[in-house]
Amino acid sequence: MKQLSSSEVRNMFLEFFKGKGHSVEPSASLIPVDDPSLLWINSGVATLKKYFDGRVVPQNPRICNAQKAIRTNDIENVGYTARHHTFFEMLGNFSIGDYFKDEAITWAWEFLTSPDWIAFDPEKLSVTIHPDDHEAYKLWHGKIAIPDERIIRLEHNFWDIGEGPSGPNTEIFYDRGPEFGNDPNDPELYPGGENERYLEVWNLVFSQYNHNPDGSFTPLPKKNIDTGMGLERMCSVIQQAKTNFETDLFLPIIHKIEEISGRTYNPDGENTAFKVIADHVRTVTFAISDGALPSNEGRGYVLRRLIRRAVRYAMDLGINKPFMYVLTPVVADIMKDYYMEVVENTSFVQRVIRREEERFHETIHEGLAILKDRIEEAKAKNQKQISGSDVFKLYDTFGFPVELTEEYAKNAGLGIDQKGFERELAKQRERARAARRDEQSMQVQNDTLQSITAKSTFVGYDQFTVDDARVLAIVKGSKVAESASKGEKVQIILDRTPFYAESGGQVADTGRMTSAGASLVVQDVQKAPNGQHLHTCLVEHGEIAADNKVRAAIDVRKRLATQNNHTATHLLHQALKDTLGKHVNQAGSYVSPERLRFDFTHFGQVTEEELERIEKTVNEKIWEQLDVTTSQMPINEAKALGAMALFGEKYGKIVRVVKTGDYSLELCGGCHVRNTSELGLFAIVSESGIGAGTRRIEALTGRRAYEKMNQSEQELKNIGRMLKVKVEQIPERLTALQSQIKGLEKENEALMAKIGHAKVHDLERSVKHAAGIAYIAEKVDTMDMTQLRAMADDLKNRFGSLIVVLASVQDGKVLLVSGVTKDLTAKGFHAGKIIKDVAALCGGGGGGRPDMAQAGGRKPENIQKALQSVADLIEKTTVG
Repeated sequence: MKQLSSSEVRNMFLEFFKGKGHSVEPSASLIPVDDPSLLWINSGVATLKKYFDGRVVPQNPRICNAQKAIRTNDIENVGYTARHHTFFEMLGNFSIGDYFKDEAITWAWEFLTSPDWIAFDPEKLSVTIHPDDHEAYKLWHGKIAIPDERIIRLEHNFWDIGEGPSGPNTEIFYDRGPEFGNDPNDPELYPGGENERYLEVWNLVFSQYNHNPDGSFTPLPKKNIDTGMGLERMCSVIQQAKTNFETDLFLPIIHKIEEISGRTYNPDGENTAFKVIADHVRTVTFAISDGALPSNEGRGYVLRRLIRRAVRYAMDLGINKPFMYVLTPVVADIMKDYYMEVVENTSFVQRVIRREEERFHETIHEGLAILKDRIEEAKAKNQKQISGSDVFKLYDTFGFPVELTEEYAKNAGLGIDQKGFERELAKQRERARAARRDEQSMQVQNDTLQSITAKSTFVGYDQFTVDDARVLAIVKGSKVAESASKGEKVQIILDRTPFYAESGGQVADTGRMTSAGASLVVQDVQKAPNGQHLHTCLVEHGEIAADNKVRAAIDVRKRLATQNNHTATHLLHQALKDTLGKHVNQAGSYVSPERLRFDFTHFGQVTEEELERIEKTVNEKIWEQLDVTTSQMPINEAKALGAMALFGEKYGKIVRVVKTGDYSLELCGGCHVRNTSELGLFAIVSESGIGAGTRRIEALTGRRAYEKMNQSEQELKNIGRMLKVKVEQIPERLTALQSQIKGLEKENEALMAKIGHAKVHDLERSVKHAAGIAYIAEKVDTMDMTQLRAMADDLKNRFGSLIVVLASVQDGKVLLVSGVTKDLTAKGFHAGKIIKDVAALCGGGGGGRPDMAQAGGRKPENIQKALQSVADLIEKTTVG
């Protein structure tokens, strides 16, 4: 058997099958595309389903790949077993109606045993087959010449997921030797049994039947091959590792954890924490690199759970600070030969992981303390589980994933009230829904509106006015009405309308409707259940009736300003990607005539330099006078062109694509300018964080951008007049003033020091004695905390043996300082304890070191009483 690295094994597999006429399919993103059945890509065949089910015919029916995958159905086992992982690689060769069992078995044997490839000893290989798969038996026994005793028939060697393709499979096992199991009485000691001696290295699935709805099986007209070889497991055999974690895929990570923790990984010992961290950091590194971000839902919740589980186990190694982000470059270095995208995205992945670690560290210690208390309480009361309300509090307040709480409880011999937790979670969601309902001033009458099915057409992309629109329906309150008169607020549907209905972040148009006998103000437009644009109108005068003809006209000035801002969001989106990285994606937007707001995914604050570059880029695209065009096309065609789609947004089969020159291409149903020059000017007014991994930019265009910049210029001119200099001289003048202020501050400090020394001289005469101990307990005027500490130090140095307590009042608040010389701290006097008791009398608290402490209080009127208590405190300490 050759000694090979993981990279060599992966490359060797792909090269072998490339030589057998296979096309190498690149590893797809871990985030599934057009497959709502999967949270993650979880196998090598998952990305090829379009070929196996016939939706797409591959150019080459022979395919091989090395596919990254995530499975999280048994996270709790990771770290406790030799081969459980959340992230892994599957090497596979596939035939879509081309070759079948003969080639699949022959090539598998050649790759594993040939001296040119893996060079396993054939005598160490065994196989399992389905009892009825006589063809596979003949190939293994007759052609490959494996003796009967190494061909094991197992009923479960049949791949079947219900209706659809299915068939028998054969698995190849490697015998690691008697040191991994040699008990003749062990009923599981055979290839395919639960043991550590015989390791499965390859699974070949022969998809030859169709599982029919009635439960019967019929032969497939075209038979397929689907194989899977776990890279981690294969490497453990080749590299003669006891577990997968001792291979070159994990050891560099483990060595880095050793360096960070100061602990040593022992291959023969208990290494759960090392294994959990090493596994989980691979998963989150690859997932974040592919565009997933930690959150409280879906795949984001999985990432948050994995990061927090790793942080929890890191504490077992004495790591109590963010550290996982340091491991990311190690993961990238291990995988760089095949996954360069991880190397390219390393800095971003590090920022995401570090931010998530920091957030959890802010609450974990307090949460753990509460959890330990709840565990102790449950045990004291002989309860078998932690209540659902306590589990929810840990989840909602301290960020503990439910599974993490469950794991802690399990280690303590307890369970959790899962149903109780789910009830609390449901209550929270209902509160949130109720809050959203309360914010809506007018509820759509769904029952009434759903009954209106007449077709209405939006023509507002090209027309701002429709002169002969017909009133299809009038809704008054919760009922369809025949007419509406002056002063009534109604909802109207037209057969054709230029009014844009609020959607995609763009606000609704406003404007007017007029008929021969009525005039209405259009205040809002929303989409009705059947897709029509629903106009909320106030009848100013006259009467409007169903079937009337009206002139519908939008407020053109507002629409033009809104179009400017909407096109600006597209330019901004691309500029953000160009400046901050491809990981940036739109997370929300608001487009109105007055301003635009754009939310996007990004960890870390955007720097001033980056904001300037983003703003400049958008303005350059405005000045380049790029044409803005729209077109309708199938969604797959749009995505193939590179059109940006909003994550989580649902699109139809035909989509509207907005193209801005050769710079931006997005799926969008909103209103836009015809040329970027119409925007005039773009100005960013603010940038801020609005949540974990989400930033917000607010900006202006056109006239409002000019007004904002003009306002800033006028403010600068006013500052210049105040400083009596020209605008361009303001920085120089401010620098001079800052230097002058610093000089005055130094003079003030020196003067206050002199005053402090003078007061110290006066305080020397205030020394008193209690139990033979010299002490000073006095109030001093107009002193801040820094000056009080300096005076206390000065007095300690002058006397050599002294307890000092000084008090002052600033802005109605009490400031207290206590100092104890070294000889007295040795006798048990503690400045922190003294100040705590003194401060309590002033309605406050504080503490500190044995030799120096400080505190505050809210009751200045109690200062004298507090200072008088010092003598009693000294005497009590002496007696004690």
